[in-house]
Amino acid sequence: MNFFEKTWKGLAVCLAIAVPSWYLGKLLPVVGGPVFAILIGMGVTLLLKDKTQVQPGITFTSKKILQYAVVLLGFGLNLSVVLETGKQSLPIILSTITVSLVIAYILHRVMHIPGKISTLVGVGSSICGGSAIAATAPVIEADDEEVAQAISVIFLFNILAAILFPAFGALIGFDTHSGQAFGIFAGTAVNDTSSVTAAASTWDSLYHLGSATLDKAVTVKLTRTLAIIPITLVLAFVRAKNAKGEGNKVSFKKIFPFFILYFVGASIITTVAVSLGVPAEIFSPLKTLSKFFIVMAMGAIGLNTNIVKLVRTGGKPIFMGACCWAGITGVSLTLQRILGIW
Repeated sequence: MNFFEKTWKGLAVCLAIAVPSWYLGKLLPVVGGPVFAILIGMGVTLLLKDKTQVQPGITFTSKKILQYAVVLLGFGLNLSVVLETGKQSLPIILSTITVSLVIAYILHRVMHIPGKISTLVGVGSSICGGSAIAATAPVIEADDEEVAQAISVIFLFNILAAILFPAFGALIGFDTHSGQAFGIFAGTAVNDTSSVTAAASTWDSLYHLGSATLDKAVTVKLTRTLAIIPITLVLAFVRAKNAKGEGNKVSFKKIFPFFILYFVGASIITTVAVSLGVPAEIFSPLKTLSKFFIVMAMGAIGLNTNIVKLVRTGGKPIFMGACCWAGITGVSLTLQRILGIW
């Protein structure tokens, strides 16, 4: 039996989940397609008594297509623009990422939260939500239930941020004549791109700023996305080192996340092409395909997730997510004040 014969049924199921999830995500961007896909996948798997025929395709989707999505994500990054306009927010980005990862590590040790879930929640909170989780999961070999748990936590605080942050920004005195302060705040303190967009667009609408806040927030968010590169490389190195310390033969070369190199390559192609006069819009279909692949992979992850177990074990990861979120928010606001942005 060849590869296609083994996987097509599972791929078809994942695609059937991804299409409606994609459109539901368009209707409710504050929730997003990936969350809908996980929820639908968890519902469908309750109805599938025997997944033998579809499991190879589901596994391929949750592992390989997830990596393809990360590679295609690179075509949304013009490195020159990101580095030029994102350098103002770089100290805030580095500080929020550090705080989130430190909080996740401390709570992992103190509350005995599983290490892989802790890593995914910490990385997802601090970098770029679902995309960061998608990039990190293969490196640390997180299983689908761990990925679903982390995505669920990130989703909860995405919703809260998108709803509460515009009112919170006005309450604490952000400049309503400019989108700069709130744009940087949204770009550094909100987890996922969809919720960054929702919060920033709301601020623009409330104060008639066109797309000034949204442009700033998205650029800052793209700068955060670059942190995927060092984080995944460090995690791969740590995993190889730990395995060696435990007497296991796992080399860094064997587990090196090569798909991250392709992600970097895609970013470089975009940067060079745009600098030579190629319209950035030409890469839009690839960016869209990346997002669709993430939705499709999340559907596969939902199909491999036990919803009962997910609910039963969700308390500690949610508390960790809340602490990471609070830490990121506090650091972002403090540094904006120190740097004179707010």
